[in-house]
This record gives sequence, C-alpha cells and structure tokens, in this order.
Amino acid sequence: MTMLGTELTAYVLLVLVGFLPNEVWRWLGLVVSHGLDEDSEIVVWVRAVATAVLAGVIAKLTLFPPGALLLVPLPLRLVAVVAGVIGFFLIRRSVFAGVVVGETVLMGGTLILAR
Repeated sequence: MTMLGTELTAYVLLVLVGFLPNEVWRWLGLVVSHGLDEDSEIVVWVRAVATAVLAGVIAKLTLFPPGALLLVPLPLRLVAVVAGVIGFFLIRRSVFAGVVVGETVLMGGTLILAR
C-alpha cells in the first residue's frame, strides 16, 4: 500500500469513526431544540451541566495532567485556569472565550519557560 493510500485511509477512518457519530447527535440536537426558549428551565439546566462537565475536565487536566502536560509546572497551569475564568467573565460569559484565553496563556507561558 502506498504512503498516500495509508494516510487517506487514516483520514477516512477518522471521519467515519470520530466525526460522523458526533455529527449525528449535533444535528439531532439542532432539530429537537428548534423552537425551544433559550431561557427555559431545560435549556438552562443543559447549559449548566455542560459547563460543569467542562469545568470538571479542566480541573482534572490541571491537577492530574496526562502526558506532555505533566511537564508544564503546576503554577503555570493554575495561572492559565484563572486567566480562562477571567476571560470567561470579561468576554460576555463565553465558555469558548474562556477556553481560548486559558489555552493561550498556557501555550504562551510554556514557550516563555522553554527559553
């Protein structure tokens, strides 16, 4: 098998096994949520659960990091989390903005410490 064939097979497998199963649930959520009031109790609850799960994952990655993240000092990881929380509150309570700010601080701090 050629190198191109091997790489193409890996990408096709990634799409079939990793992307499409998740995409089905996204589209189903879009169809089911059509017409729901954004301030309804169920939507607020789902948003709270999703935020709590994200917070739990971030806490676990911060305190018990796997792989290469273990090489990043704990104080830098904690500063990145605090920066992410501050970014969350400053940028219209956007979870995406908080994650981006935290990741930026983490990567920037790692690059500065690597010198």
